[in-house]
Amino acid sequence: MHISELLTESRTLCHMDAASKKRVLELASDTLADQVEGLETEDIFSGLLNRERLGSTGIGDGVAIPHCRLPGCEQALALLITLEQPIDFDAIDNRPVDLLCCLLVPENEAAQHLQTLASIAELFSNSDVRETLRNCTDSHSLYKALVAISGNGS
Repeated sequence: MHISELLTESRTLCHMDAASKKRVLELASDTLADQVEGLETEDIFSGLLNRERLGSTGIGDGVAIPHCRLPGCEQALALLITLEQPIDFDAIDNRPVDLLCCLLVPENEAAQHLQTLASIAELFSNSDVRETLRNCTDSHSLYKALVAISGNGS
């Protein structure tokens, strides 16, 4: 599944101000719970934080993909965030993170979860994609850029 199918413009946040991994996960959880009926901030935050405890979702090159399978989640969905300032995320390359894509999938969709995660990781492994997204100045242009990029089969 392409990331553009999982995002909406309202789940695309440009230049967020978050000083820590915990804070950005709180902001992501609040945003997702506000926009998706039936999901609670605490459940999302707990799911994302528990997954981080297993090992950082910082995949390198300033990118993190916090994710979890979540009871009550009816369909896969994503939230794209760029940060005003990079933060420590315990990434595999020890570089700070400023580009995050949070992914939630239904609890019993393990195969979809892994496939979608792999697709997102592949997209963000492209340096041109990362640069394009980092150069966006507002949430609207960030969303449009991602839709254009994923529409090109990247």
